[in-house]
Amino acid sequence: MAELLIRLAPRQGYNKVFELGEYDMKLTRFGIVQLKQGSSWEYDSGEFEAALVLLGGKCAVRGEGFDFPEVGGRRNVFDGKPHTVYLPRRTKCTVTALTDMDFALNESPATRDTAKPTVITPEMTRTITIGRDNFFRYATIMLDEKFDSEHFYIGEGLIPSGNWSGYPPHRHDFDNLPEEIDMEETYFYRFDPAQGFGIQKVYQPDGSIDETYTVKNNDTVAIAKGYHPLCGAPGYQMYYLWTMAGAVNRGLISSKDPLHAWVK
Repeated sequence: MAELLIRLAPRQGYNKVFELGEYDMKLTRFGIVQLKQGSSWEYDSGEFEAALVLLGGKCAVRGEGFDFPEVGGRRNVFDGKPHTVYLPRRTKCTVTALTDMDFALNESPATRDTAKPTVITPEMTRTITIGRDNFFRYATIMLDEKFDSEHFYIGEGLIPSGNWSGYPPHRHDFDNLPEEIDMEETYFYRFDPAQGFGIQKVYQPDGSIDETYTVKNNDTVAIAKGYHPLCGAPGYQMYYLWTMAGAVNRGLISSKDPLHAWVK
């Protein structure tokens, strides 16, 4: 099994994390864009739909037929909910940094015209609490199945010190409604304080996948399939951006590992 962990030390401009087709990711291309105040970045979505999730700072996003003069506001991923800019295929724009800023660029191949360019503000997101005890966590959902995207379901997880997430272990490998939806998933990590770390596991019961990674600031794990629980080190708050992409269906419908499903 190929390594699923991708480490990144972001530089100015676009930082590739993985391309379409790498790590068996058939519906996702992922990168991080970092810009200094006053600098600009030109983008053309081409045959991809795109979701720009602002990690920190403010920017303007302008293109033909749309002008978003101020997007963002939180200082970092631990300072409130995100702004997300959705762009359909065949859209060109310029992103201009109003402060030092960075964002995650999620892209997925599009076969149709989807929603027009849209800013999803913090007020348009929804936050839910999941789990209990030491697997209690928060999830903020920015783009769900109600939004006119072809493939995306995108949210953020905030994990308190020492807690688990993605637990009981779950997967979404097959379209088998109402039990399970087939969606590949990308996890991008940050920690507070930044030297923190967590543990990410990806596995299949038959042993065809059995990976355990130490994840650190700016790491990504590409999860095309398999159960994928994770936990954070005590003393550190753990953040992860999760980008799910489905070919047919979208939604938070997953199958629990039968060995651990008794943990409610």
